Amino acid sequence: MGHFLLPDLRPPGPNQAVYREDCMQCFDSTDDPTGLNVCLYCFNGGCTGERNHALLHYETQKHPLVLNIKRTRKPVKRDEPPQKISKLAISAETEADRYDTATQVRCYECNLEDVDKSSGNLPFVIDGVMNALTFARQEEVKAWEQEFTPCEHTLCLQQEAARQIESRDLGHCSMCGLKGNLWLCLQCGNLGCGRSQIGGAEGNSHGLAHSNATHHPVAVKLGSITPEGTADIYCYSCDEERTDPELAAHLAHWGINIAEREKTEKSLTEMQIEQNMRWEFSMTTADGKELKPLFGKGLTGLKNLGNSCYLASILQCLFALPVFQERYYHPSDTPPVSQHPAEDLETQLRKFADGLLSGRYSRPDSDVVISEHTPEVPYQRGLAPAMLKALVGRGHKEFASMRQQDAHELLLHLFKLITRSEHPAPFSDPVKAFRFVLEQRLQCLSCKRVRYRSDEEENIVVSVPVRKIPRQAKLDGTGDSIEKEPVKDEFEPVTIKECLDIFTGVEFVELNCPSCGSKDGFEKRSLFKTFPEILAVNARRFEEVNWVPIKLDVPVVVGDEPYTLDQYKSPGLQPDEALLPEDVGASSKPKFVPNEAAMSQLESMGFPRVRSEKALHATGNSDAEAAMNWLFTHMEDPDIDTPADFGSTGDTGTISIDPEKIEVLGAMGIGPHQAQKALKETGGDLERAVEWHFNHPEDQGDIGDDNGGTSAAGEPREKALPGADTLPARFQLHSIVCHKGGSIHVGHYVAFIRKNIGGEHGDSWILFNDEKVVEAVGVEEMKKFAYVYFFRRL
Repeated sequence: MGHFLLPDLRPPGPNQAVYREDCMQCFDSTDDPTGLNVCLYCFNGGCTGERNHALLHYETQKHPLVLNIKRTRKPVKRDEPPQKISKLAISAETEADRYDTATQVRCYECNLEDVDKSSGNLPFVIDGVMNALTFARQEEVKAWEQEFTPCEHTLCLQQEAARQIESRDLGHCSMCGLKGNLWLCLQCGNLGCGRSQIGGAEGNSHGLAHSNATHHPVAVKLGSITPEGTADIYCYSCDEERTDPELAAHLAHWGINIAEREKTEKSLTEMQIEQNMRWEFSMTTADGKELKPLFGKGLTGLKNLGNSCYLASILQCLFALPVFQERYYHPSDTPPVSQHPAEDLETQLRKFADGLLSGRYSRPDSDVVISEHTPEVPYQRGLAPAMLKALVGRGHKEFASMRQQDAHELLLHLFKLITRSEHPAPFSDPVKAFRFVLEQRLQCLSCKRVRYRSDEEENIVVSVPVRKIPRQAKLDGTGDSIEKEPVKDEFEPVTIKECLDIFTGVEFVELNCPSCGSKDGFEKRSLFKTFPEILAVNARRFEEVNWVPIKLDVPVVVGDEPYTLDQYKSPGLQPDEALLPEDVGASSKPKFVPNEAAMSQLESMGFPRVRSEKALHATGNSDAEAAMNWLFTHMEDPDIDTPADFGSTGDTGTISIDPEKIEVLGAMGIGPHQAQKALKETGGDLERAVEWHFNHPEDQGDIGDDNGGTSAAGEPREKALPGADTLPARFQLHSIVCHKGGSIHVGHYVAFIRKNIGGEHGDSWILFNDEKVVEAVGVEEMKKFAYVYFFRRL
């Protein structure tokens, strides 16, 4: 045998992932009795138990040598509760401190179980595998040690004339009396207070005001400077935290010796971590007892990978739905063949479904030794879907980061990824169950003529009416308030029906009538043309403070009983209604009308309507996420607030399509008819055409364009609409994603899912709080403050 002498047998490179914690096609790990086999050629990990995915890897890739790794936990008794992470640091405890690890080299081709580990290149390769940072560990490190980089503004900083800033001038904001949260402009030496931090320091944003007035981009937080040269550096031009490689020299320019500085305030990241830890959901009963953990099929928790609760809560809700289970849970099938399983969405979604639904991993954490500080039965260890998280975030600026994210935006991102992926027969895209059609009706207030427009949607965003409850301050005998702490605002409860009434209500829009020329405007209303199998509802409860959306705790009352949505069904064009003529000729499309669902979502985030219309027009009028990304990159455009006249979208049939663009789209798997339609709809813009296609996956394109859009029999083709238009349309709440925190970018997400766990009273509400899975208490109160609701059609 000479496999250990082959030239392609070499240690992993510094940037090469080593999958030595869990199998790439299931969640079996090195902690299982037979351990995990790591391929010594590509470093893929495969289980060795009954499923034996390691053998499957050998059979498909013909890589003979593997390193078998088995871990056993060293017994540890907790004499006191474990401390929470309180700063941005990784514990110095090593794997060797916690586990005994045994390794063995095996050769599949030679059928050898214990190859001499000192043979040939093996010592170097084994040492490289065992000392490499594993894929999952890389993700954990990123979670707590966020990486900041310099930018052009910190690297090319031009400072004004040097001077010695007196110590007395470093003690308070130059524009107010605040003595903390002070930021020094590195360009001119001005000292201004920072923005008020949620759960953190006070601030009047005078540092930001100085930057806006002078266009000086870079500032350092004085209280965060350490003698080692670390500090909070913020670039207002990039609107991001940065690093300054020349911080010591830039501070010395103003007479500040970095070696004499002492850190006196928490960094921005430390404040975020501390704030997120405060948002805890109750895990105790009314009498203070710990809730009893649940175990079994469909009751598996997910380990928090560092601000990943937004992902865990959405995935728990989706995979509790039959449509997702039928698509991805096939325990008896052979896994998909992929050379890079960690980068294959199909493989990772099947792995996730198996881990979550099989019950194989839903068991008490064996590492926890019962003591007075632990519940009678430990919670689960929780699955760590690091591969899926990395795959979902790939290429996405926000979801690739380790910061907290908006769970609803993630839901839409997941829908897009899943729809774009392949669904070989007999499987179909599970996102179809969420699709439906909204029909918008415009009616001129003068001539009463109407126009109808249909938009495919996958969710609705409803605005929650805000009615603040007046409060009376408690006064002392002199008439002064005795309340030391700010009193939290309280709001009148609203019903989900009221939110739907507002969403489908009549509103006034200013448009000139192309029929009668009236400038009186139009009435506009959107109703359901079809209903989905699963209705996802995002309840927006925000107000804008200094361009930052702040969440309001407005209770929305949602019952467990079924809801009938028949009243929100569009009746369609009526016999006595006259249609408006087209704006420009008979063959032209109507004037650009923004996607109202996306428009509503953007406006609820605080973006002005003019900006939102421009963003939707520029991004193909598809969804709020693409429009929002466009807005963030065009905020400084001089004409961003100038109303635009988009006019008619023109006659798409006369657009000349570049054949090379059709070839480019064809290389991406888009058929020629679909490519032609996408390019027509987006004016020939290649990037927008790709986005349009993936937002209209059911559109088969210009198949019959040569004969005027008719079938072979001469009949007009009609596209099948997603959803169903039959009545009654009865829906029942199935699951919710709840959020605690003052902003969607801080706090904590959990999921509550209705399940039948064999109790006496039928379905129960189950709380999925990261790795903790328990029967929920107080769910009626939590339903009032849910962020995303999932309703199933009955």
